[in-house]
Amino acid sequence: MISYEPLWNTLKEKNVSQYQLINQYKVSAGQLSRLRKNANVFTHTLDVLCEILGCELHEIALYQKELK
Repeated sequence: MISYEPLWNTLKEKNVSQYQLINQYKVSAGQLSRLRKNANVFTHTLDVLCEILGCELHEIALYQKELK
């Protein structure tokens, strides 16, 4: 499973709010909602977030093996 928990920490560190992502950077509110739920998102969204935050993918997403 992909977890986007690192994203929320990176946003805090970079002092960027979800409001800014939506209104200033035009990130879809729907995509942010999907990120909050650790649901599927477009790789384009991940690319845009890395560009906005000046970070690497591992700073916004993390792979966690699911326990079965």
